[in-house]
Amino acid sequence: MDLYEYQAKELFVRHDVPTTSGDVCTTPAEAEAVATNVGGPVVVKAQVKTGGRGKAGGVKLADDPSDARAKAEAILGMDIKGHTVHRVLVAEASDIAEEYYVSFLLDRANRAFLAMASVEGGVEIEEVAATNPDALAKIRVDALDGVGPSLAREIAEAANFPEDVRSQVADILVTLWQTMVDEDATLVEVNPLVKTPDGRVLALDGKVTLDENASFRRPHHEAFIDKEGTDPIELRARALDLNYVKLDGSVGIIGNGAGLVMSTLDVVSYAGEEFGGIEPANFLDIGGGASAEVMANALDIVVNDPDVQAVFVNVFGGITACDAVANGIVQALTMLEERGESVTKPIVCRIDGNNAQEGRRILDEAEHDLIELVETMDDAARRVAELSAARAAGK
Repeated sequence: MDLYEYQAKELFVRHDVPTTSGDVCTTPAEAEAVATNVGGPVVVKAQVKTGGRGKAGGVKLADDPSDARAKAEAILGMDIKGHTVHRVLVAEASDIAEEYYVSFLLDRANRAFLAMASVEGGVEIEEVAATNPDALAKIRVDALDGVGPSLAREIAEAANFPEDVRSQVADILVTLWQTMVDEDATLVEVNPLVKTPDGRVLALDGKVTLDENASFRRPHHEAFIDKEGTDPIELRARALDLNYVKLDGSVGIIGNGAGLVMSTLDVVSYAGEEFGGIEPANFLDIGGGASAEVMANALDIVVNDPDVQAVFVNVFGGITACDAVANGIVQALTMLEERGESVTKPIVCRIDGNNAQEGRRILDEAEHDLIELVETMDDAARRVAELSAARAAGK
């Protein structure tokens, strides 16, 4: 989960990373109030999860509270690279003597973490890496050893931070690493990390990505969920603990196991070419040990997506027995009908593996008009693409 800048800075404050004071606002009046509390010039910054805010006019300096109100009014509602601005961060303006860059990120390829640092901050780090790679220090961080004062100093020295700020930078690196560990983050980045004219080093901006797989032990992360920027179906699926991602197509996909679901997406996309470019509408993995209730919840989510024209349930029984999956399908349809929700979307099922014969028997005996059993994955993909195209055309 990528955080907004104001959320990243909330975590910085929590972990004693030095930064500027301020608060997030949703109205011009709130921006004026925050600027009044700050008591000096402020910067009003659009909160969107994309770069290029400054060039788009989403970052403005304000001299006083009334000016902050006017700047917030101009920024709120802006469209920045397809992202609508719903919030602005109003923060204390800081004079800048020098701009730096520091970050920690999960380095999956090397099964470790990576520290990156540069004295050339304030610009896209990809630009620094491309035009002046020697200016970007990269230091491996062992997951068990972490970052203490000694390694933090080594990182600061490798990036050639000036001696007068090197100690402060090293201290910040230690606290940023602790932020990463304590919050189960996969990325913690500060750009720019600045030196002020009076010699202080501050984190002016922040980018943090949290590992959602660790959310069960970080309950306070629930407050960081972007409900305005997240598809409502994804929010509902999250509430049901379903591994769901919304896509742009018209075929609802349900499978057990991430690998099988990914393969199903590819097969449906390939089969859909024959019918005018039919594509998957979602990724939904019910997992290796899903119960009939989980299957019912998954089907409920998918059939209620207005973009979905047909559903493909592709299950290879292992830990999840096919009879449990079949019962889940029947229960879901019964549950929806009892709630008065008319289900009209065809459901193509390919069931194989553990207890497949019993699962097929359950679906056959249910004699539901919407359910169609197909023997192979390729044939099922072609059939569901055909049904989706036909429904979309109103046939």
